[in-house]
Amino acid sequence: MSRALILMVAATVLLFAVALGQGDQALTPGEIAGALLGDPTTSPVASMIVMEVRLPRALLALLVGVALGVAGAIAQTVMRNPLAEPGLLGINGGAAFAAIILIVGFGLRAPTLLPWCAFAGAFAMALAIYLLSWRNGASSIRIILIGIGLSSLAGAAISFVSAFGDVAAVQRAQVWLAGSVYDARWEKVTILAAWLVIPLGATFVISRELDLIGFGESSARGLGQRVHVVGALAVLMCTILSAAAVAAAGLIGFVGLIAPHIARRLVGHRHLRLLPAAGLVGAALVLAADLIGRTVIAPAQLPAGLVTTLIGAPFFGFLLWRRRHVAG
Repeated sequence: MSRALILMVAATVLLFAVALGQGDQALTPGEIAGALLGDPTTSPVASMIVMEVRLPRALLALLVGVALGVAGAIAQTVMRNPLAEPGLLGINGGAAFAAIILIVGFGLRAPTLLPWCAFAGAFAMALAIYLLSWRNGASSIRIILIGIGLSSLAGAAISFVSAFGDVAAVQRAQVWLAGSVYDARWEKVTILAAWLVIPLGATFVISRELDLIGFGESSARGLGQRVHVVGALAVLMCTILSAAAVAAAGLIGFVGLIAPHIARRLVGHRHLRLLPAAGLVGAALVLAADLIGRTVIAPAQLPAGLVTTLIGAPFFGFLLWRRRHVAG
């Protein structure tokens, strides 16, 4: 393991530990360790806070960050565009629209049903983007432009459903859309972890194929790769990861954009290192955003999605400024 990856693991573990200790009631390292190890001398209140509130919340933030970071790395590689990420491509918008239909339209929010509904919306959006952009091949620029357009359409549809839905259901949906892990439960953590196993594993298996895609379509085809098959598989993995993250925590934007850029600076472009690095950076970002959101104006809480947007919007502007002289 490279030094950069070791440092990222250490930083993520440190943030995780801080997330367990900080909140309305600060806990000492001894109380946290006692609660985690089941020490009978630990205060029941401290044990309850750690095991039932903060630990599932921190784990959910970590898993959501990993999913968004890896999904962003896949999107930027397949699109061969540093500005690509699931939110900008419209995949997250499709997942959110399907979830809003379930929450507002049918008044349901079953933890086992929501991921399937979000995946269906994300998959339908990804398929629509791919088909509409196809013209003897799918240009990355066409995919991004069509994705932005369909994302705006999904946002308008969400607003329409919210305008005519039950007030209580709409209020719950709006809190969810803001992007937060405050409603973390062990059931939700378990479901999200189960959803991530296959797409994360498959993504690491095709990491070398993603390296070839990064060279460009013609180069990858010249090296014997079935570009469209590999690209479709990569987009499918990106869709599943994004949909699972959206179903678990709502719309937490810009993590998929920021995490791969930081990871490339630290470990380079080889996906065998880039993918875990992007996942670790994404986990650290969501953990930090949630920690800031629940401590900066305590006892009130800011959604993690709002904090990542405050960070990500200037970062996106910076990327646009850096690419202002790039042709095409």
